[in-house]
Amino acid sequence: MTQATEAQPLSDSELMRYARQILLEGWDVDAQLRLKSARVVMIGAGGLGCPASETLVRAGLGQIHLIDDDVIEASNLQRQTLFLPSDIGKAKALTAAQMLEKINPLIMARGSVARLSEDNAYELLGMASGKPDLLLDCTDNFATRDMINRISVRYQLPLLSASAIAMQGQLALYEPHRQTGCYHCVFGSVLIDAEADERNCANSGVLASTTAIMGNLQANAALQYLGLTKNPLTNKLLIWDGSQMQQRLMGYRPDPACPICAHA
Repeated sequence: MTQATEAQPLSDSELMRYARQILLEGWDVDAQLRLKSARVVMIGAGGLGCPASETLVRAGLGQIHLIDDDVIEASNLQRQTLFLPSDIGKAKALTAAQMLEKINPLIMARGSVARLSEDNAYELLGMASGKPDLLLDCTDNFATRDMINRISVRYQLPLLSASAIAMQGQLALYEPHRQTGCYHCVFGSVLIDAEADERNCANSGVLASTTAIMGNLQANAALQYLGLTKNPLTNKLLIWDGSQMQQRLMGYRPDPACPICAHA
């Protein structure tokens, strides 16, 4: 984690914009400086990525890099809150980055129209200039999330992984450098289920509020991690059920036989 002392002091504009946040008990100027100095890479600029990135940017995240190779479609507008009807046909990553900088000109946002893979991860994540402080997985299928998890473990990058479908969602924050287990430890048996892997928003549907809630829960965990250096989900999987208005935490342990993280 980048230390607050390395960030430039907060400007008058920043102090005014973030005043209500700095007033919070437990969140002070140092927390705001840590957030300002942080660099986040978000994979996926859709239903989860839009609300998560907007909340982080409004809160004062210093740098955000969005990676997505998709374009905006009419069916996205129901839940992808950074896009307008006039944006249909444009690249999600670039359009989202432009909107985020309009929302908060005090931050830096950029987009890459690309599909992350294990082959291009080092370059696309900007590893040559230093590790990002946090990866946010905002994708919509098991296979992609499993691939992002392998990248997280390979480069020892903390991974905040969210999912949303229908009226349900899940959230976990993995820290491979602390040997807290990984996505595969939790979902390994599901990943080999081809039928489960085919379920996503496009073929199973999703309520607009589901992605909004899960994206903001993801942002909430990210703010605590980046600003307070605290993982509120250590060895826990958050499960949200919108149809029952219920939320619960399920504990998990690292799998000593995990093929991804056991010997990383």
